[in-house]
Amino acid sequence: MKKAFRKIHLWLAVPFGLIITIICFTGALLVFEDQIAQLTNRPLYYVEKVGDHPLPLGTLVEKVENQLTKGAPITGVTVYPQPDRTYQVNLSAPKGAAVYINPYTGEIKGQYQRSPFYRTVFTLHRWLLDSQPANGGIFWGRLVTGTTTLLFAVILITGAVIWWPRSRKGLKNGIQIALHKGKARFWHDLHAAGGIYVLLLVLVMALTGLTWSFKWYNTAFYKLFGVETSAKAPAQKQPAQPGNSPELPSSSDVQPSPFACWQQVYDQLAAANPDNLKIEITDGSASVSNNRYGNTRGSDRYTFDPQSGKITGSSLYKDTAPSGKMRGWIYAVHTGAWGGNASRILWFLAALLGATLPLTGYYLWIKRLYRKRHNRAGRRVAH
Repeated sequence: MKKAFRKIHLWLAVPFGLIITIICFTGALLVFEDQIAQLTNRPLYYVEKVGDHPLPLGTLVEKVENQLTKGAPITGVTVYPQPDRTYQVNLSAPKGAAVYINPYTGEIKGQYQRSPFYRTVFTLHRWLLDSQPANGGIFWGRLVTGTTTLLFAVILITGAVIWWPRSRKGLKNGIQIALHKGKARFWHDLHAAGGIYVLLLVLVMALTGLTWSFKWYNTAFYKLFGVETSAKAPAQKQPAQPGNSPELPSSSDVQPSPFACWQQVYDQLAAANPDNLKIEITDGSASVSNNRYGNTRGSDRYTFDPQSGKITGSSLYKDTAPSGKMRGWIYAVHTGAWGGNASRILWFLAALLGATLPLTGYYLWIKRLYRKRHNRAGRRVAH
């Protein structure tokens, strides 16, 4: 049985090994992208001097609107609770566009833009630098990375079967990496024992990552957890209740600006959620992110009257249907964000070690081929 698994392991790993290394290595680089972006471009995300009080949101957004003479319409603003953080003003185009502003002066600090390095890393990780065909043809980059990831899961499982020892003594020796028994033994142990150390984590990364590669896999994955994806779950909108969402004073006056009541909405949501990570307000709706762990994309959603600022409904994360939670959970688990920086470090190291597995495997395979040829040559000379 192990002989058959060894052949499957080898025949799949040899042609797809380099792509596996690329996917794992670029995945490791992406784990701390946000943290590195804030560290290397601090003036965009933080203010130099904290003022006494931020300007009202309506005033800030109008200031930005006046400065964006050729910009896209403003769709919302994201406020972070830290007093030294800039505010993020979201734009309608291009997708994901935003500018960061000083909340005390309204000065535009800069526009959000993924660095060329990380754009390359991301497209290499997801599509091997390919792009979606304009004519709707086969997306080869996504197909190749998806197929490779699927086969990587098979390679990991067959590798575990090959490694599995027959005794406790073998188990003890199998999880050790010898550092002082020669180069060949070190590379063998790094491949075998290293693969076992990261097996579960890298397998989880592969199985969650496949949900973005194949529609059939995505559907099957959701069904495995009892979640239907054929139809969107209806939003669980509730009337605003004193215990559910804050009540805001009503006003019969028509506001002169569509942004005038945003500060009023923010104040009430911030007071009701003092430990929030961020609050995003758009025209007639708002979301509050509180999850530091688990599904980090989960949020409570509210609707409000754009004229009066009165909260008219809420859809709390705890009441969201499983289909609405699943995608955020998949992302959090795949990227290692579910446990904060501790899980991110663990995911980074696992992906990095996963990237070395094909390389050490190639080394062992080539060395075995060389040894076989050398032995055959020796036998011919002896005869």
